[in-house]
Amino acid sequence: MAVQSRTQQRKNRHRRARTRLHGTAARPRLAVFRSNKFIYAQLIDDDARKTVASASTQQKDLRGQLQGTATVAAAELLGKTIAERAKAAGIAQVCFDRGGYRYHGRIKALATAAREAGLDF
Repeated sequence: MAVQSRTQQRKNRHRRARTRLHGTAARPRLAVFRSNKFIYAQLIDDDARKTVASASTQQKDLRGQLQGTATVAAAELLGKTIAERAKAAGIAQVCFDRGGYRYHGRIKALATAAREAGLDF
């Protein structure tokens, strides 16, 4: 058996988690992707295969408010932003998809900020 890269191991963890997570129109999936430079969050309706709302630290309106785009502070701002966009779309409940990452650091900061801003999960 060949040794897998960290990326491949994360994708395998994500695939396993996705067997249990499913976003609907009433309760979309809050999917998080974390790269070395940026953080991305999407609200996904898996039934319709549509992205309901999205936000990332790569967007100009968020980048101006940040010191760095891949920090815990950036993740907190992103969590607040995605919660505001969810409320604007009429969404109050989501299921959190951590994307195979550990619930720690930037992922935890994003989730905590989204909860504090009013999302229920």
